[in-house]
Amino acid sequence: MASFFSTDSKLYRFMSRFTELVKISLLWLVFSLPIVTLGISTIAAFTVTLHMADGQEGYVGREFLHAFKSNWKQGIPMSFITLLCIWVLYLDFQLCRAAQENTVLFLIAGIVTAYIFVFSFLYVYPLLARYENTVMNSLKNSFSIGMRYFLRSLLLVFIVAVEVVTIAWNYTTLFVGALVGSGIIMYTISGFAMAIFRELEKIPGTVPAKENTEDTEDTED
Repeated sequence: MASFFSTDSKLYRFMSRFTELVKISLLWLVFSLPIVTLGISTIAAFTVTLHMADGQEGYVGREFLHAFKSNWKQGIPMSFITLLCIWVLYLDFQLCRAAQENTVLFLIAGIVTAYIFVFSFLYVYPLLARYENTVMNSLKNSFSIGMRYFLRSLLLVFIVAVEVVTIAWNYTTLFVGALVGSGIIMYTISGFAMAIFRELEKIPGTVPAKENTEDTEDTED
């Protein structure tokens, strides 16, 4: 029984990881509330989840805050770009619903736009969290990675969609999702992204990852 609750047990590791994801979700939610900081907090959250996916453990809160302070340059533009893309998709499908003619054209335009947006954004935040690059280059690289690893990326989109639907299933799942949902989704994306990044980093000439200046040896907040 003692080993069941030891630090090496599967239960302990699961609860420890779950607690970390709750912290990430709450930090992301709180620091995204001004809306304009959405991009910064998302980059910060992915900085933490990428390290988790790579097996690096550290202070979640400290690492998040350090990344939040370090990513204003890319984070602010990403906030506006993300919100603009969401608004464009919403507007397109609203026009499709309201239009009495050419609804098929609006629907096709919406699907094509959603396809471009999804693959442009699928890896962009992990890219910004891991590498020094401009926002536009990161968006282009995200789309290129999505095309290069199309089946893997399609699987990731499906898994994330299932997670979103599960979170939105009812009021209970919405409450749980508010606590841990965003952390789970980012951790899922980070697992796929980190595997791809490790493959790409073996190619000569690849941009090196950002140096992690935070202490990642401790395992508790």
